Amino acid sequence: MIDTKKKYSISEVSKITGYPQHILRFYEKEFKLNIPRTKSNRRYYTYKEIEKINYIKELQNKGFTNKQIKIILNSPEEVIYDSHNESAITLATSQSNDISSVKNFIAEFQNNLLEIIQETLKQNNINNIEILKELKMEIEQLKHEIKNKEHDVLICENAKLKMKLKEKSYEVAELKEKLKREKEANKSIFKKIFKRK
Repeated sequence: MIDTKKKYSISEVSKITGYPQHILRFYEKEFKLNIPRTKSNRRYYTYKEIEKINYIKELQNKGFTNKQIKIILNSPEEVIYDSHNESAITLATSQSNDISSVKNFIAEFQNNLLEIIQETLKQNNINNIEILKELKMEIEQLKHEIKNKEHDVLICENAKLKMKLKEKSYEVAELKEKLKREKEANKSIFKKIFKRK
């Protein structure tokens, strides 16, 4: 329930209406909403401004375009649909449609559009930086994994070489033993030959 005496911040109104803050700022200029400001130039919203924003939302939900909504809001008699009482309230409004107000509107629209574009570009830039950070982390992780795999491969290769070295050592020991036996055998043959003589 909206408190008719309370002053709401733009973030609170964003939650109440469901519109993001940048859309509320855009609509302020788009529909020439007279949003009051504090001495420090911060926006605040009263019951009246929130009702107007909700009215815009209702018109959008009914299929009206922003251009049509502007015509409704700027017409001499503005019809506001009250969703609670299912009744229409007519408010008398007066607005001049001279060339200078159109020029002001166009200038405001351009400035607002520029703000939205800048905000979008800024957001995209932030998103790109985040993606690059994630990619960098993934690359570092892959490097680490490759390094670990290389380390594991080196350990395996080293173990294989040690096994081969052991096998060769056994072969050498066997050959030495064989040579030793052959020498002993040859000595005993020579002894037998020389003893007979």
